[in-house]
Amino acid sequence: MWITVVSLAAWCWLLLCQGFFWRTDVRLPPRREPDAWPSVCVVVPARDEAAVLPASLPSLLAQDYPGRAEVFLVDDGSTDGTGELAHELSRRHGGLPLTVGSPGEPPAGWTGKLWAVRHGIGLARARDPEYLLLTDADIAHAPDSLRELVAAAGAGGFDVVSQMARLRVESLWERLVVPAFVYFFAQLYPFRWIGRRGSRTAAAAGGCVLLRADMAERARVPDAIRHAVIDDVALARAVKGAGGQVWLGLAERVESVRPYPRLHDLWRMVSRSAYAQLRHNPLLLLGTVAGLALVYLVPPAALVVGAAGGDAATAVFGAVAWAVMAGTYVPMLRYYGQPLWLAPLLPFTAFLYLLMTVDSAVQHYRGRGAAWKGRTYARPGAVPDEG
Repeated sequence: MWITVVSLAAWCWLLLCQGFFWRTDVRLPPRREPDAWPSVCVVVPARDEAAVLPASLPSLLAQDYPGRAEVFLVDDGSTDGTGELAHELSRRHGGLPLTVGSPGEPPAGWTGKLWAVRHGIGLARARDPEYLLLTDADIAHAPDSLRELVAAAGAGGFDVVSQMARLRVESLWERLVVPAFVYFFAQLYPFRWIGRRGSRTAAAAGGCVLLRADMAERARVPDAIRHAVIDDVALARAVKGAGGQVWLGLAERVESVRPYPRLHDLWRMVSRSAYAQLRHNPLLLLGTVAGLALVYLVPPAALVVGAAGGDAATAVFGAVAWAVMAGTYVPMLRYYGQPLWLAPLLPFTAFLYLLMTVDSAVQHYRGRGAAWKGRTYARPGAVPDEG
């Protein structure tokens, strides 16, 4: 019973004291169109992205931006014709100018994605842009996305404006796992805290990051974070460490087109970087497993055990904790347009994430480590293993 009371107390604290992480009303801050629109270079790292590029790249080329803008796609050693397809899409759709570059293999100490980003930023600097938009190859933008991001950054004085792209939720497993992914991220990094002046909480969403070019130089991005597997969070920390202001919220018209139809696909997405999030620390892993069990697994277990054993107090406390948990999940389900009956299943989804996290640690100690597009990183600073 006392373990259940602690679990309920934890949920009361999360409900009221964790930056209202469960609310989904943190959207782009107030925008004001500038007198003169600043120049922007869009950097897209792409490795074997031919399957999603036709649904994403045309949306960038079609940006309705009043100022000067250009797209730099960095073909990071693709074997599926990504670079050639990008050229073809540009010829077919027109729009913003497109440059396709290739950085070569990353040197020791660099993740492949950040090496590609570095190459793209190097190409962009020749244009002397005021802003850089770092966006993934699977992200589709509404026509006014760039305009809205720049207007928000200028009006709020932000050095980084990032939006958590709306992920695809079509398959059964996507419906079960994807909204929870964003929910857990917001719980770790409450969006309200990130945008607060003087707050130390820092995070961004790598699929959509608008970054002031002068701040990129001051914060030494991406060189200062060259080994980071979770590059978006590392970028935000580097910017805040250099005295910059960061804003992160949910997107309304920025979407990921990458499908995750099977549990295996989602498992790989989470497990490839989960242990890196814990800084490869076994004690943090144990604490995380215990915390997930206490917060997410104890309430339904207490309800079942209490009801079966005639312990009314345990059953009631477990039911209340479970109800609070499900209630905090409802706004995220609504944001994703999912049925609310998925809310009570959050303990099951949390158990899946617990297993994914443990699997991430197992892969790390087997020497396989984190992965991105066929490259694995067994430890920070390790030489990429082509797999």
